[in-house]
Amino acid sequence: MSRRPPRHPRDVRESKPETRKLVRRDLEVSRLASEAEGVLSSEELRTCGLSRTAVAVRVRNGRLHRLHHGVYAVGHEAVSLRGRFLAAVKACGARAALSHLAAGAYWEMLEWSEDWPIDVTVAGVGTRRHRGLRVHRTSWLERRDLMLRDGFAVTAPWRTILDLAAVLSESHLRRVVRQALAEGLVSVRQLAEVLGRGAGRRGAGKLARVLVDAEPTRSELEDIVLDLLLVRFDRPEVNRLLIVEGRRLYPDFRWPEQRLVVEADGGKWHDNPIARADDARRQAALEASGERVERVTWRDATGRRGATLTRLEAAGAPLA
Repeated sequence: MSRRPPRHPRDVRESKPETRKLVRRDLEVSRLASEAEGVLSSEELRTCGLSRTAVAVRVRNGRLHRLHHGVYAVGHEAVSLRGRFLAAVKACGARAALSHLAAGAYWEMLEWSEDWPIDVTVAGVGTRRHRGLRVHRTSWLERRDLMLRDGFAVTAPWRTILDLAAVLSESHLRRVVRQALAEGLVSVRQLAEVLGRGAGRRGAGKLARVLVDAEPTRSELEDIVLDLLLVRFDRPEVNRLLIVEGRRLYPDFRWPEQRLVVEADGGKWHDNPIARADDARRQAALEASGERVERVTWRDATGRRGATLTRLEAAGAPLA
């Protein structure tokens, strides 16, 4: 009959209650991290029972990875963009919120670039510098301009757009505003209200000019075509409902007095037999009702701008 080998002194040591406590603490760290994009602050690690020394040990053995002062990734450094946003806000304290370009990317108003630092706005003064972050200090950060999402504060879409007005070109800002309006993230009323409260801030005048013709478009090509039209012509109606022979149509751009329609003809949506057939029926219905239809492609709007404007002027588009 075989005998079980004697237990090693280390086995006895590891079975002590203190070791079991450490295991429970690490399990609690994992549980909390799973709810927070894998990112925890020093304070959260302390609530899990880890002392400063225990945190340092786990950094050395690769269980924790330092992202910013007092903020760690649990288990690995491959943190998602949303996790990096969360880490940035946690690093800057309780009065911090994701803002500017980072908030614009969070709300999907613009595409994030890895070359950008992560913007965080902090109410008041006194926060340390963090590598890879761009910290904006302000005395004007009202509760109504903040939203809590995914465990961190982010500037609301209307405040985000006002902040973006300070850092984007006017044409890029116009595109962002149209995108936000088309997606229902903001209303013109909300933008006008935050603009009124933020009068005098950097970029406020730029945003005010954009709001004058900020009707929402439905694609980047429509943005570009509308910008082209406004170079020479009066502002047309944008995606306005038109009933033709009982059919509900939404011409991309239309001058009702001239009964002239301009359609942004993008290959992504129009270059297939079904779409072409639908375009033909739509154009036939418009023309049968007395409308004239001009089509503008991406190449027309970007590479042949002068010729396209001349063609539209000849078609009767009203000069500004």
